Amino acid sequence: MSLKQGCPYCDFADDPEQHIVFENDTCYFLQHDRHQGVLEGSGIIIPKVHRENTFELTKEEWNDTYELMQQAQEYLREKHSPDGFTLGWNVGEASNQSILHSHFHIIPRYNDEPYAGKGLRHWIKKPENRRPQRNA
Repeated sequence: MSLKQGCPYCDFADDPEQHIVFENDTCYFLQHDRHQGVLEGSGIIIPKVHRENTFELTKEEWNDTYELMQQAQEYLREKHSPDGFTLGWNVGEASNQSILHSHFHIIPRYNDEPYAGKGLRHWIKKPENRRPQRNA
């Protein structure tokens, strides 16, 4: 198995607050204690092999991510009863990928949270995020 020394997702076992909730042949669904107070129930799916970003995943890792996503949804619905979910990957610094190990966010969302209704679509429609016009 290919791991990268110093990668927090390759070395997550060294973090006592990081927990494996589910796993299959190629991926883990993890939850971190520090996030549970703000993002109740949130977690990530990561490949067991170090993949810097989502575009490097194998077909098997994609299929196993799907399998864990379905398990996580069922688990989170039973445990937390969310009103919806925000799902996603960040790829590259401009997208806010701060850890260079592919990780798929599963974030339960609740109608009573301050940012309810402000999912991915909200942020991409912000006019203040428009790129400067380039001269042709």
